[in-house]
Amino acid sequence: MSTIAAISTAPGIGGIGIIRMSGKDSFKILEKIFKKKSEKKEDIRGYSIRYGDIIDPKTKEKIDEVLVSYFIEPKSYTTENMCEINSHGSIVIMKKILELCLENGAELAEPGEFTKRAFLNGRIDLVQAEAVIDIINSKTEKETRVSVNQLQGYLSKRINKSKNRILEILADIEALIDYPEYDIEEVTSKKIIETFNDVKKELETIKENFDTGRIIKDGISAAIVGKPNVGKSSLLNSLLKEERAIVTEIEGTTRDTIEEFINIEGIPFKIIDTAGIRKAADKVEKIGIDKTKRLIEKADIIIAIFDISKKLEKEDYEIIEKIKNKKTIIVLNKIDIGKNEDAERELRKINKETVEISATETIGIEKLTNIIINMFNLERIQFDGSETIVTNERHKKLINDAIKNIEKGLETIENQFPLDIVAINIKEILENLCCITGENASEDIIKEIFSKFCLGK
Repeated sequence: MSTIAAISTAPGIGGIGIIRMSGKDSFKILEKIFKKKSEKKEDIRGYSIRYGDIIDPKTKEKIDEVLVSYFIEPKSYTTENMCEINSHGSIVIMKKILELCLENGAELAEPGEFTKRAFLNGRIDLVQAEAVIDIINSKTEKETRVSVNQLQGYLSKRINKSKNRILEILADIEALIDYPEYDIEEVTSKKIIETFNDVKKELETIKENFDTGRIIKDGISAAIVGKPNVGKSSLLNSLLKEERAIVTEIEGTTRDTIEEFINIEGIPFKIIDTAGIRKAADKVEKIGIDKTKRLIEKADIIIAIFDISKKLEKEDYEIIEKIKNKKTIIVLNKIDIGKNEDAERELRKINKETVEISATETIGIEKLTNIIINMFNLERIQFDGSETIVTNERHKKLINDAIKNIEKGLETIENQFPLDIVAINIKEILENLCCITGENASEDIIKEIFSKFCLGK
C-alpha cells in the first residue's frame, strides 16, 4: 500500500497540530523534510520522539520547529511504519508541512484511512473500528465509556464466542456427511438444538439492551412546540442556562429550528426550539411551520407549551390534536402572570404529563427535567464499563438476522430434514455474525463505514 499523510487535528488555531504519515516510505519521506537538532547518528526507535525543524528541501527554508514521534511496524496504529509531526497549531504551518509530505512521495489520506488500514491489517475488527468514530463523536461520559468498551473488544468477544460454537456444529455436520457409516445423526441433532438454543439466548441478551444503547449514543430529541409568543425560546434558554435564542414580544421571531444539546443524567438531549404554529405571514415563516409539523412526527418527545395566562385559541387546539398520540409533556407557562382556569381545565383533560412553569423566572424547570428523567427511566440507565451494550443499528440488524436463521434451523430439525439442509442455515448464521466483526463485510459496507470518519483518523 502507498504511504499516506493527513492533518489529524481539527481545523482552527491551537497550541499544537499533528500531521500523520503511515506506510513503508514514511521514514524516507520524513528524512527529506526533517532535520534533527542532534547531529548524533541514531537508528530510528519505535515509541521515541525527536526534536528538530521541518525544512523545505527545495528552498532550505525553515517551516517550523517540531517534535516527531516514531512508530515502527507492526507496533503502530496501522501496523505500518508511522510518524506524527507535532507542529505549532497554525493551519498555515500544518498545510505547508502536509504539502511537503505530499511533494516528497506521500498521498493524501482519505477520511478514516488510517483506521481502515488498522482494520485491513488485522489490528482491529470492524466493531472496534466503528467504536473509534463513536468515541470521536461522543457527547457524554456514558457514551464514551460504551464506545471504549467496544473498542476494547467486549462485543467482538461475545460475538466470536457464539460464532465458534456454531462453527463446531458445522464441523460435526460436515464430518457426518463425509463419514455416513458412523450413525451419529441423532446425537448430532441434539447437539445442534442445544447449541442453537444457547446461542439464540446469548444473542437475544446482547440485543435486549439496544434501546438503552441507542439512547446513550444518539440521545433523545425533544421538540418544543407551541403557537408564537407562548415562551418556546425562553424555555430553551432556561434549559440551556444561557441566552441562546432571541426572545421578543414580536410574534414569529423564531422562523427556523434552533437545536442545542443538554446533558440529563449522562444522556444527550437534543432540544429543538421550533417556529410557532399559526397561519404563516409569509413564505419563509410557512417553511419554518411546515418543518415544525414534521418534527412533531419525528421527535422522541414533544414539549408542548401553552400560555396559561390566556384562553386557548385555534392554534392551541391544532397543536393538541397533533400531539394526541405522541409522547408529550404539557407545559403550562407564564404562571407568574396568572392562570386562565378554562385553559388549564382543557389542557389537563388531555391526560398527559403536565407541569406548571415560568420560563422567564426559571420556575418549574427542575420539575420539568425530573419528568423527562422519569418518562425515559434515565436513572436506570447505568453503565460501569463491564457490560456489553449494542449502540449500532447495523449490529442490531445482523444479530436479528442471525436469530431468525437460528429459528429457521430449529424448525428444519423439528421437521426432520436432512442435516445438510440445516448446514445451509448454519452458514447463513455464520455469515450474519462474521459481517458484524467484518470478516466477510462487503467493500460497499466498509466504504460506507469509513466515509463517516474525519480526515486524519
